[in-house]
Amino acid sequence: MSLLELFEPSSIAVIGASKTPGKLGNDAMANAKEFDGTVYPVNPTGEGSVYGYDFVESLADTDADLALCCVPGPATPDVIEECGEAGVGAAVVFAGGFAEAGEHGEELQAQIQKVADDYDISVLGPNTAGYIIPERNLFSSFVPGFDEIESGDVAIAAQSGGVGVTATFQLDREGYGTAGMYGLGNRVNTDFDDVVPMLDDDPETNAIALHIEGTAKIDGAIEAVEEANTPVVALKSGNKMEEFVQAHTAAPIQEYGRYEQAFTEAGAVMADSMTELLDASRVLAQCPQAAGPNVGIVTAQAGPGIMMADYLCEQGVNLPELTEKTRGRLDDILHGFTYEENPVDTGRPMPEFGDVIDAVGRDENIDIILVYEIFEHSLGYPVDELEQLTTDIDKPIVFTVAGPDAALTEDRERMEDLGIATFDSPERGAYAASVLAETSR
Repeated sequence: MSLLELFEPSSIAVIGASKTPGKLGNDAMANAKEFDGTVYPVNPTGEGSVYGYDFVESLADTDADLALCCVPGPATPDVIEECGEAGVGAAVVFAGGFAEAGEHGEELQAQIQKVADDYDISVLGPNTAGYIIPERNLFSSFVPGFDEIESGDVAIAAQSGGVGVTATFQLDREGYGTAGMYGLGNRVNTDFDDVVPMLDDDPETNAIALHIEGTAKIDGAIEAVEEANTPVVALKSGNKMEEFVQAHTAAPIQEYGRYEQAFTEAGAVMADSMTELLDASRVLAQCPQAAGPNVGIVTAQAGPGIMMADYLCEQGVNLPELTEKTRGRLDDILHGFTYEENPVDTGRPMPEFGDVIDAVGRDENIDIILVYEIFEHSLGYPVDELEQLTTDIDKPIVFTVAGPDAALTEDRERMEDLGIATFDSPERGAYAASVLAETSR
């Protein structure tokens, strides 16, 4: 079985397409219409066109290699059979009511799996929100607004469609797109061990964010993470409320510790919340890998700097002493005005703040630079100095911003373009720095 038709289809059939707003087949067409290839709205009772595409009566009248199945659960096995007969290589099954819904649903899902295996069809789902790959204008989902998501460098593979959707829109609200969102649902024959290797080979994906409730193919998932060259961050939920979990995606109940031990030994990061999942993924996607775990903090405000230092120390991250050469340079810049150890505190933003960052960043004892500064309109952020620093050294820089969003956006985007990860609270910046320390060489 290949996922090629899922990742790179040439044409799409929306089975059960509808003109009626609010219907699943209409919402799926609203997203699918953005695709650069041919889209076929398939409905034997459809008349005219929808979103500029003429209805076709049967899947056999198309050359589609990807099918979006907008039909009720009981009709799905027959639809998958039609896909096989028409030569469709991949299908997305949105409907629920399968293995998560009891014995009858399990039988229905087994029928889908048998037909899919007979015809070598990759099935995403059932019980899924679908998937999107913005870089390819591929929005194979019924979720309104997905067609407006921009491309990014973090890919999300989520067992829960709701988690995947929420994570995608959180990235969007914060000004970042996604390399892809894949809702795995009940995983009839497309599971984590299938998707992770494809994302690892994807040139648009620089980090992989996983949401896992449980999978019967846990050994395969662990092996896929072990073999991935792309950084992986995982969020394991479903550790309590067993009946609720099984009624959601038919997930087997599996201990958190098994994933934590195997994934961390493989070099992955375990997150404890969705925000941590996205922040860790983003910093690993944007920044160069740290050569070591030693963090240097530069702050223009003591309070947030203390919060960041507290967090890092609680996580066991090292804040080393600065070299005598660096301390001498800082003394020349700051004239003993404030705290010149690590963290370095300038007291407030100043024209020389970029020089202070530069001094700490070039220190041979420092592997990771963590910065906090409140934006001042008269100064802006020291982007020019940071550009020179990122050119000269291959160290990750995390910059925590604060201030009016509209005023600081331009400088923030320039920093992001330089490979500097930016965050909007001391805790999130410190967490990102701790992830870089954890994954250092």
